Amino acid sequence: MKFTLDWLKDHLDTDASVDEIATTLTTVGLEVEGVENMGLRLEKFVVAQVVKAEPHPNSDHLNICKVDAGTGELIDVVCGAPNVKTGMKSVFAFPGTYIPGKDFELKGGVVIRGAPSNGMLCSAAELELSNDHDGIITLPDDAPIGSKYVDYAGINGVVFDISITPNRGDATGVYGVARDLAAFGLGTLKATDMSPIPSKGKSPIAPLPQLFSADDPKTIRKFGGRYIKGVKNGPSPEWLQQRLRAVGLRPINAIVDITNWVSLGWGRPLHAYDADKLVGQPVLRNAKAGETFDALDNKIYTLDETMTVIADDQGPLCLGGIMGGVRSGTTDETVNLFMECASWDPELVARTGRKTGIVSDARYRLERNVDPALTEPGLELATRLVLELCGGEPMEPAISGEDVFPNTVVEFPLSEIRRLTGLSVEPMIVNAILARLGFEIAATKGDVLTVKVPSWRPDVTQKADLVEEVMRMVGVDNVPVEPLPRLSHVAPRMLTNIQNRRRIARRALAARGLDEAVTWSFISHDEATRFGGGSEALQLANAIASDMTDMRPSLLPGLLAAARRNANRGLADLAIFEVGQVFLSDAPEGQHTYATGIRTGTAKLGGAGRHWSGKPEAVGVFDAKADLAAVLDALGYDIDKVQLFAEPAAWSHPGRGGRIAQGPKTLGWFGELHPAWAADLDIDGPVAAFELDLDALPEPRKKATRTKPALDLSALMPLSRDFAFVVDKAVTAGAILKAARGADKALIKDVNVFDVFEGVHVGEGKKSVAIEVTIQPTSKTLTDEDIDKISAAVVAAVTKTSGGVLRT
Repeated sequence: MKFTLDWLKDHLDTDASVDEIATTLTTVGLEVEGVENMGLRLEKFVVAQVVKAEPHPNSDHLNICKVDAGTGELIDVVCGAPNVKTGMKSVFAFPGTYIPGKDFELKGGVVIRGAPSNGMLCSAAELELSNDHDGIITLPDDAPIGSKYVDYAGINGVVFDISITPNRGDATGVYGVARDLAAFGLGTLKATDMSPIPSKGKSPIAPLPQLFSADDPKTIRKFGGRYIKGVKNGPSPEWLQQRLRAVGLRPINAIVDITNWVSLGWGRPLHAYDADKLVGQPVLRNAKAGETFDALDNKIYTLDETMTVIADDQGPLCLGGIMGGVRSGTTDETVNLFMECASWDPELVARTGRKTGIVSDARYRLERNVDPALTEPGLELATRLVLELCGGEPMEPAISGEDVFPNTVVEFPLSEIRRLTGLSVEPMIVNAILARLGFEIAATKGDVLTVKVPSWRPDVTQKADLVEEVMRMVGVDNVPVEPLPRLSHVAPRMLTNIQNRRRIARRALAARGLDEAVTWSFISHDEATRFGGGSEALQLANAIASDMTDMRPSLLPGLLAAARRNANRGLADLAIFEVGQVFLSDAPEGQHTYATGIRTGTAKLGGAGRHWSGKPEAVGVFDAKADLAAVLDALGYDIDKVQLFAEPAAWSHPGRGGRIAQGPKTLGWFGELHPAWAADLDIDGPVAAFELDLDALPEPRKKATRTKPALDLSALMPLSRDFAFVVDKAVTAGAILKAARGADKALIKDVNVFDVFEGVHVGEGKKSVAIEVTIQPTSKTLTDEDIDKISAAVVAAVTKTSGGVLRT
């Protein structure tokens, strides 16, 4: 929100400097995003007159202008604004001037389609005074040529830009900001006269009936309207126009400018109707499904039955709490005025705003909670301003509905200040701070205050909120910084098992060259169904996008989408992983933590891309299996000691994937992405992937310890023996390896497959699997008899398990 220093001083009697005000605003929680001295930023822009404007001979949208900028000679300027015309006055920039809205320095001696241009006629957007870029700024005929625009427009002061948090609706007006600064001690808050204005007669517009059924979402709470007849509308006074221009608003006419003045000054949005344009008695109701509304932003919106409108016999006049309509808008010809000041439900206003996509000043304030006690006083304030600037006769207010006041009372033990912040604040100071902020001390019992919360602070509901109010005014910088007390005993374990597993899995995968990704927890319904989800219980009731409707049953959709995006940008070799939540059901136990990784193209462990020494190999099933094994190893599990099945996941290639399990519980899957799935997902090239359910892993039997085991090295040399077995093609290498290892667990340290052969020499339906068995003596050198005994045990174990025979 923007406001000028002069505007702030309308509500705050203070001698504080700009720096003091900016520092204090941030201290009390109204973070300053910028402080601008408009006089310095726009000092080079001057008032100029377009003496002559004629079409450019080489363009159908440009004009060649002769501009008088007070230099004594006319300047040639090429201008593309649709509203430029002979005789008008506007804002001119000489060559060398920095244009803030375009972020460039204007050059001189430019030739545009054969015509010289030595300056620029500027729009409000180019000066960053508003978003209006439809044409150049139009100034009154009496604007002095050659004078600085900031001096003429009265925008040469200091402008503050502050950030308002969603709970601080009271600070969306300059008056609320001044109240916080006064409470901090930076000045004295000035009162505003909002006393009732005497009425001249009965209102021709009766209190608006509220046509809502019991089940309707009712955005409106209280409606206040006032009929003022005989007004004389037109341009607002120069002081008011200057204030609005300084904060980026375009003056329109006196009545509209008054509504903006009250909205920005007191955080109290208003809306003005031309009463002579109303057809019949206006009413409050919900829109009809499919009903259209022509809004003041020159767009037509389609409404539904959840949106409240103010309507007459011809349809909606205003979308409640959001924006007024074109049909009933005020103009310079307006004679009879109906001024609205209403109280709205902030949640329903926000919901309507999201549905329509309208972002207005009224919505910004009303969805943050506007003080409900200001409904009628705000109407009286607006009436007073209309009478002062436009004249007219006010009729009796037309009021319908009731305000909703929180009337919150909080029991506030003063000891909470010390407990939550570490600050020691005297009770007298606490009372003074709360009183300056508008809180009432209803009763005091010991160190417990009974505090009544003012109507403009519905966000304060508990004692911790009051502590925050005191801390804001004492200053966050004064909160003591104290170290936590040192404990004499060893700190207990802080991470849960699943937190520790997440950490270890991330480190293990990163160490293997995979980059961590964080993807959306929401995916499309089609993707959720494809990867085993898609149940109605896991569909979002209020999805943020059409392709984010379901909670993900797997991490693979997000990772594959990331791979596709990277491939489209030329990065086809990708190794990424994610450790995150998946949702198998809507029950608490249905939320699991998975570690999932994918490799694409040639992104193997040793690196990706082409190499001079040979053709690069594409990733495959064994790369995914190796990544999975590395995570299991880091977590304390040996993949050789879990059950391995040739049962690929639904997403995997039928013959190039597997499942690991322990007993009846599935731990994970690995494999190559099914080619048909890759085609459906618009992914080119091979993809190797794995999924590991970290929640499914049993607790390790080994007791956790920080001490590494003693190094156990044998002084005796290891030896190896090779064996080749002829087995059926259906026999897996894993079964042979497991059998060989079990032949002598004390002396056999490792078993590896080094050759697989199929051909006529081994028989139809057969294959030869060659293994290398590493034998490590421990206490003595093995004799030939010992080695023969181990070899015979290996042959017997493999023969028994696989039904194969030793190949000779």
